[in-house]
Amino acid sequence: MTRTLRIGVLDLVAKAPTRALYARVMHPSLASVMPQAIAVWCEELGHQVSFVCYTGFEDLLAELPERTDLLFVGAFTQAAQLAYAISNLFRQRGAVTALGGPHARCYPDDARKYFDYVLGFTDRTVIEEVLRDCAPHRPVGVDLSAPRQPLHLPGVRERWKFIKPTLAKCPTRIKVVPMIGSLGCPYTCSFCIDSTVDYQPMGYDQIREDLRFLVRTLPRPIVGWHDPNFGVRFDDFLSAIEDAVPPGKLAFIAESSLSLLAEPNLKRLRAAGFQAMLPGIESWYSLGNKSRTGRKQGMDKVEQVSDHVNMILRYLPYVQTNFVLGLDDDVGSEPFELTKRFLDRTPGAFPGYSLLTAFGEAAPLNLELQRAGRVLPFPFHFLNNNHAMNVRPRNYGWPEFYDRVIDLTTYSFSWKVMGRRARGTRLGFATWFNLVRGISSEGFGRIRYYTTIRRLLDTDRGLRAFFEGETRQLPEFYVRRIRHDLGPLWSFLPPGALVHDPEAYLARARAQTVPLAPARAAAAAQANAVR
Repeated sequence: MTRTLRIGVLDLVAKAPTRALYARVMHPSLASVMPQAIAVWCEELGHQVSFVCYTGFEDLLAELPERTDLLFVGAFTQAAQLAYAISNLFRQRGAVTALGGPHARCYPDDARKYFDYVLGFTDRTVIEEVLRDCAPHRPVGVDLSAPRQPLHLPGVRERWKFIKPTLAKCPTRIKVVPMIGSLGCPYTCSFCIDSTVDYQPMGYDQIREDLRFLVRTLPRPIVGWHDPNFGVRFDDFLSAIEDAVPPGKLAFIAESSLSLLAEPNLKRLRAAGFQAMLPGIESWYSLGNKSRTGRKQGMDKVEQVSDHVNMILRYLPYVQTNFVLGLDDDVGSEPFELTKRFLDRTPGAFPGYSLLTAFGEAAPLNLELQRAGRVLPFPFHFLNNNHAMNVRPRNYGWPEFYDRVIDLTTYSFSWKVMGRRARGTRLGFATWFNLVRGISSEGFGRIRYYTTIRRLLDTDRGLRAFFEGETRQLPEFYVRRIRHDLGPLWSFLPPGALVHDPEAYLARARAQTVPLAPARAAAAAQANAVR
């Protein structure tokens, strides 16, 4: 007879304690689907489950159950050092630990040093295997993965007991329920961790059931679609939503490509209750298939994309446009100045900037970057697409690159531009939300941080040598910040856990005579970029 296990499931939305206003408002709405699904599967298999979603405002040591047989941790790479410390603490208490999520799929070899199980693609069968074994595997953990992404996940009704207490942490009426309608992506952006995962829609009947449950359960909640690219099968998805949701009963947020946001589709999205859309522009010189700009580049692309986004804003009140800074196509001031011109022409759009980051084994481009020796060993704690760029830029020196990033960010979140952004939005919540983002960690906070890094590039020889790839000695600046952020958990960080091999993916590829398993060449569901 299988014994009943005391299981903890921990969803690390945040990497450290925070008091940022944006985090207070939004972190409870950034909970992941998969930790909730694992909690459901464990209960269905007869085990006792304690679930914690860590948003940065809880006392994590007080929230976690002390008596645990098996602890599952879901983490993005930015929370890896926190996850490693928690795993070490629970191992000392006698628990077995398992890591899933983006970090496990991007850095499996490093994670196996600190967890008994490291999970790639995870379905119910994989969880059943972990529960049956539930044994320490040390000093190197076991690597488990399903052949592909799961075909079915527990729905909102099944996950509700874990969703509800997380939503209760949100101090405003903005309460976002996580749903996912598809996995993988049909596009092949070489820097993206979803680019090698086959596109796969989930069941439309399940989507209808989930939406009807929400209509009955909450007064006009917001559904956050976690699809890497929502609406690839547009008619099928919108038909499911239209069948299940009476007008005005739910609101929706999704990330999609401009190629799917033609005017007829926008009319249906507005009628269905969509309030916010996050299209990826990425670059002014490439990826035209995502933005419906074909071979247009430079200012020609700016003008076409601007017209398109302004059209979206006529139908949907909130648009975030996503850009990647530091791509190899970028040279000189032009890409940054073009983005400023885009903001001038599209005042209602909120700009989301990501620094080019190579997340381990996540994307095809990473092998090329590692072969070229361009990937730097920044601690995982800073790999959130903003606090470190772990790829040496092809066409910029570091001081110039940071000067241009600071200039663009300062322009984007100047009072003048934020004022135009406020006037360019049609609903009060969009104006308020943009202001919160601008004056909090995403705007003013990043300007302060980038300015600090730029100063240290001139004054800290050790930090500059680290950036240039001349040494792997970790600068004290980063050690101090991790020590501060982990607080009492710093003492549980295992020896060696601050550093990793930035070329582990290349070493694994060279050691194998067959291609990497799909789970390792594939995406880390919804990217290692924090939404």
